[in-house]
Amino acid sequence: MQRSLDRVQRSLVGVQPDRPPQPPPLEANDQLVTAVITAAWAIAFVVLLIVRDSLPASSRWWVWTCATGLGMGLFGLWYVPRLKSSRARAAARRAATADGGSDVAGAARSGGSDVAGG
Repeated sequence: MQRSLDRVQRSLVGVQPDRPPQPPPLEANDQLVTAVITAAWAIAFVVLLIVRDSLPASSRWWVWTCATGLGMGLFGLWYVPRLKSSRARAAARRAATADGGSDVAGAARSGGSDVAGG
């Protein structure tokens, strides 16, 4: 049994399935997505506060679930822009490092000015 399995594995070593190239990942507007979801939690929270007295006691935990979702959504609205700017700064640093330094450092090495016309 093991011998036939080895033979099959060896015969499949060079076989590559014909697959189309993977598409690039989709970019979303993270702030818009966060805002929509936060608004949905806020609506659910308000609705549950309105009907709170008609809810059975065992189902009142949904009010706290909505409050937590709303709180986390508000945190997300604060955090997402900071995350994006931090990632952009890190990408700029990586690009500057890959290019051999910033433009100012490049101008200093070449003895030229970094200012246009100077």
